[in-house]
Amino acid sequence: MKKFDSDKLREECGIFGISNYVDASAMVALGLHALQHRGQEGCGIVSYDGKNFHSEKRQGLVGDHFTKPEILKKLPGAFAIGHNRYSTTGETSLRNIQPFFADLHTGGLSIAHNGNLTNALLLRESLVKEGAIFRTTTDTETIVQLIAKSRRDKFLDKLIDALFQIQGGYSLVLMTNKKLVGVRDPFGIRPLVIGKLKDSYILASETCALDIVGANFIREVENGEIITIENKTLKSIKPFPKQKPRPCVFEYIYFARPDSLINGKCAYEYRKNLGSELAKETDLKADLVVPVPDSGVPSALGYAETANKKFELGLIRNHYVGRTFIEPTQNIRSLGVKLKLSSTKTLVENKNIILIDDSLVRGTTCHKIVKMLYESGAKEVHVRIACPEIKYPDFYGVDMPTKEELLAHNKDINEMCNYIKAKSLKFLSLGGLYKALTGTKRNPNYPQFSDHYFTGEYPVRPADNLQGLKVKQLSLLSGKSNN
Repeated sequence: MKKFDSDKLREECGIFGISNYVDASAMVALGLHALQHRGQEGCGIVSYDGKNFHSEKRQGLVGDHFTKPEILKKLPGAFAIGHNRYSTTGETSLRNIQPFFADLHTGGLSIAHNGNLTNALLLRESLVKEGAIFRTTTDTETIVQLIAKSRRDKFLDKLIDALFQIQGGYSLVLMTNKKLVGVRDPFGIRPLVIGKLKDSYILASETCALDIVGANFIREVENGEIITIENKTLKSIKPFPKQKPRPCVFEYIYFARPDSLINGKCAYEYRKNLGSELAKETDLKADLVVPVPDSGVPSALGYAETANKKFELGLIRNHYVGRTFIEPTQNIRSLGVKLKLSSTKTLVENKNIILIDDSLVRGTTCHKIVKMLYESGAKEVHVRIACPEIKYPDFYGVDMPTKEELLAHNKDINEMCNYIKAKSLKFLSLGGLYKALTGTKRNPNYPQFSDHYFTGEYPVRPADNLQGLKVKQLSLLSGKSNN
């Protein structure tokens, strides 16, 4: 089993679909490029030309493959969907790269999925007993099998039949020979938005993907909503019992690109608010506010403005490390965080520094950054985190450590501070988080977000084993290590 080796939560996946547009696959490639931050392990596009479906999948980045004319020529048609993959279930291999395509008796079906099903193993076991044959190790194929197995006549009825059997956090874009369909889970945990470009409708994970193709943002797909696009007409279906939305709070904190709109505001604005609330909760004398780039920059700006302190880029990120150093030699590995970050020594020397980051997961990277700043001559390093302590794992499509690997699950604030070797450590309170994102404190009877990372309150309790049984069993099924 592949060990979680990052000190950041990993994004889920990015999905994009467009209807009724000449050279649809080229537009999908652009959309996926804007969503590259949501997954870098693999990418794929499926197009439909009115008669046939065409599929191309590649490992690696969108720009390495789908900018080539010879590949896009293999994807003709006015309808297409695409997917960027970061695997949370199933190993990293070509067979697990989406969109998936299946020939059903009602016609061809392609599907792209962002999120995670929390009862996929139970469903998979039941389907295999009934004779289903799985070609991949991802939970997405479970949805395809359930649609294929449904005894309903119409495709939408088959889809609804399948959706009532699955659990978890998900957004889907599906394409048949007649329709483009978007689905968001009953709690709206995973994101999905609607855009329009002339007579063409677009479904995408974030609004930044609409911006790159020049489309207008229409609205977010509501929680529990199915969007169908056929004959240039968009329709809405809401088959689920009504639930209050619980979108993933980390879309606001970290996952969404800073320029993407969430609930009417850019993610960047929310992140500045988080830093501002953090400053209100702390009273600290220091010379500089320094962000951990790039994700800590908005919160650090908000902190500095509210605290009336000087903001400086005391750390500089190297954006050109790339994938070369994922499996480097031991000598290079020992350099650690210096491959990605370096300090501006003359700025931090003899200074008391407030170091701002968006989150603290395992603490290993933060420990190295604090050490680097001290080695550069900083007098004191005080760490401030623009979200509450992450104590609980996620099961809705976010790749993160087990509960035992989370620093805040095992240690109190003083123990965490000693571990990262900072002068002091403080996290934003849960109330401060809600004040920054909603303007009001959290309603104790109804959390407005999926905030289980901090509270342990899960909108959907996993039916599969909580302690990584899904990962373990899927690795046994595939015979390979996976995420």
